[in-house]
Amino acid sequence: MQDTQPTTRGESTGEMKYFLLKLVAPRPTFASDITDAELEVMQEHGTYLKQYVDTGEVIVMGPVLDPKGSWGVAILEVHSEDKARSIAEKDPSVISGLGFRYEIYPMLRAIVRK
Repeated sequence: MQDTQPTTRGESTGEMKYFLLKLVAPRPTFASDITDAELEVMQEHGTYLKQYVDTGEVIVMGPVLDPKGSWGVAILEVHSEDKARSIAEKDPSVISGLGFRYEIYPMLRAIVRK
């Protein structure tokens, strides 16, 4: 297991930093009334993030069934917050214009399986 701490935004010390990305859907009922256009964008979103799973930058990702409204989660292992923001900003769900947005939270510490 590895225990790390993030540094400041954009700073890269060679140490990996961890971020929780929360993808907020356009409405709380999204999971139950997804449109065809949204379904297509979600498929593109999954394909997009899968490339970062393959490189090891995304540790885990998937939908969260919150009673207040579903949302998506991705835990990132990257060198900087700038990299986490870049991944989020280039996500097809965000650039689709359909109302998806990310909230990005740095993790103070992460203990990960290696």
